[in-house]
Amino acid sequence: MSTRAPLITRRVAVSAAARRATIAAWLLLTPALIAYISFVIWPLILGVQYSFYDWNGIGPSTWVGFENYLTVVTDPTLLASIANAFILVAFFTVIPVGVGLMLASLIRTMKAGPFTTISQTILFLPQIIPLAAAGIAWSWMYAQTGAINQFLSAIGLGGITRSWLAGYDTALPAVGLIGSWVLTGLCTVLLLTGISKIDGSLYEAIRLDGAGWWREFFTITLPGLRQEIAVLITLTVIAALSSFDIIYTSTQGGPGRATLVPGISIFRIGFTQSDVGLASAFGIVLMVLVLAVVLPIQRLSRTSDR
Repeated sequence: MSTRAPLITRRVAVSAAARRATIAAWLLLTPALIAYISFVIWPLILGVQYSFYDWNGIGPSTWVGFENYLTVVTDPTLLASIANAFILVAFFTVIPVGVGLMLASLIRTMKAGPFTTISQTILFLPQIIPLAAAGIAWSWMYAQTGAINQFLSAIGLGGITRSWLAGYDTALPAVGLIGSWVLTGLCTVLLLTGISKIDGSLYEAIRLDGAGWWREFFTITLPGLRQEIAVLITLTVIAALSSFDIIYTSTQGGPGRATLVPGISIFRIGFTQSDVGLASAFGIVLMVLVLAVVLPIQRLSRTSDR
């Protein structure tokens, strides 16, 4: 009995300490949970609820079931906006990640010094500029008398100058390049951080084998950045599919429907046409599309790591 009593007392003390730690953890998490439930979970639940009604946001609502969802998947205008968003993935994801890989690999080969730090700072600057401001600034540069056309005229390419955001064929690529410019710095800096975690002895070993830059890149750098690339693809795909700021401030979805994306469509349907039910249904469909694209990317990245 004399040996069991201290053991029981110790277990009771450990259990009490564990309970106190659990209570303290929940107390620390409670403010964040309240904010998350208030501003994420509850609005999502309301959005799902509204999507089954025909409601203008003020008057009485009418139950319509899945009619709003049927409109989303059959309306040519809404489907075109979804197609435009997937086209933007090439500009928001493929170009920034590809260019970021090249720049990060090149910067790594340079000797550490002021130039390396300055280059990283310059590349990251577009990321801290508000997207609305970026859209306005680029719309000025894309104008008929803007900096881009002046540069083209100065190098003898005045024949191709135009108002880039006013052309049906050029507006969406022009907007996409704004997104590429904004996101390239983020991709480069994150990939540089990932490269710094790769064991330097791997690069030394492959150089001793006489490998060049390309073989070094595809053999060591690219496989070593799987997690970072997966994160960047996730972030940039979400940015492309949910894009709003840049397009609203530069083209507002025009000319015509050339740059119309789901974010602009939801804004117009909800605040201009006062059809809260259809806007909510389109928002839920957009969320499902984002998850359908992002979740397989995350799963593939985890599978490749194993």
